[in-house]
Amino acid sequence: MATTYRTCPISGMQFEDQAEKLMRWNAVAGVLWLLVGGITALLVILTRWPAIKLLPAEEFYLILTVHGIDMLILWILFFEMAVLYFASSTLLRCRLATPKIAWLGFWLMVVGGIMTNVAIFQGESSVMFTSYVPMQAKPHFYLGIILVAVGALLGTCVFFGTLVVARKDKTYQGSLPLVTFGALTAAIIATFTILSGAGILIPTFFWSVGLIKEIDAQLYRMVWWGLGHSSQQINVAAHVSIWYLTAAVLFNAKPLSEKVSRFAFLLYILFLQLASAHHLLSDPGMSAEWKVLNTSYFMYFAVMASMIHGFTVPGAIEAAQRRRGYTNGLFEWLRKAPWGNPVFSGMFISLVSFGFLGGISGVVLGTEQINMLMHNTFYVPGHFHTTVVTGTTLAFMSITFLL
Repeated sequence: MATTYRTCPISGMQFEDQAEKLMRWNAVAGVLWLLVGGITALLVILTRWPAIKLLPAEEFYLILTVHGIDMLILWILFFEMAVLYFASSTLLRCRLATPKIAWLGFWLMVVGGIMTNVAIFQGESSVMFTSYVPMQAKPHFYLGIILVAVGALLGTCVFFGTLVVARKDKTYQGSLPLVTFGALTAAIIATFTILSGAGILIPTFFWSVGLIKEIDAQLYRMVWWGLGHSSQQINVAAHVSIWYLTAAVLFNAKPLSEKVSRFAFLLYILFLQLASAHHLLSDPGMSAEWKVLNTSYFMYFAVMASMIHGFTVPGAIEAAQRRRGYTNGLFEWLRKAPWGNPVFSGMFISLVSFGFLGGISGVVLGTEQINMLMHNTFYVPGHFHTTVVTGTTLAFMSITFLL
């Protein structure tokens, strides 16, 4: 079958037919989950508001479970599948490898997402996003998440296959483009994340149907956070890639040092997922040596990587703007930026919010002594929302205007 391309009249990018359909379906499905998650967020707010207290306790935790699953897993993973197909097929201008597998992955994710939501709304599965044992949900709650994970893994494999197709067809010269390299980083972290989730949720599913007698609570928490927090590290690699893409398309900006930016992405692969340790610092089952190692040297490398990106992207935009003649004072380049363009304004707010609010609050939580004070307080959801909402979601929403 012949490969057909559509040229976008705004960006000039060329979209392969099958890849574009998959991007649209995944992005739209993600936005629908975002809508459900947003409605439940409003219900959570109205319940936590002392003057209203909308929902009783049981219904509140049901809604909070839906909110966590739909926002932190479904919205994010669906849109990230669209990002992976874009970063491979569109940026490398090549056909998508095995589109039938990609569609299978998409429908598995759809069925799994619906299955998990149905389990929650049926009651008796209000186990929160973390679903810690010994709290037990209905079997189809776990099965739904497993199907989502399998579907996402298939999409990730299609991304890897598309990179092979592009290399074989010689659609690009030299190294992978930086944005595609960042997406590759996200895909590698996604593989680790999905396997972690499967490693603990499959036996938990068997436990829920009575085939396994018990699940060790400490083991569950440790392995589960390889899914729960590492899934947010996919976000980081993905939305940082979007920052670079926005700078390149809108300003023709180039990184001040592409080698350093690539090195920062490599640091993500090696160390970023270890940040999940900050959820376990108050757990007596983890050794002091484990806590010190994960919250000191390992985490510092991940923080350094984000600092590199956080300075490189605005630095590249500044250099591009100054080449255009915006050289008066320190910040004319920023004042003259296209703030009326939602692609830029969304990206820049994402960058600043993630860097100064989400990033710094994460470093604070990752410090063992301070974590003892902050754990299980409003500081934790504050960190979540400044990373996933103002960081990842704003970046994802901004790039939709470009696509």
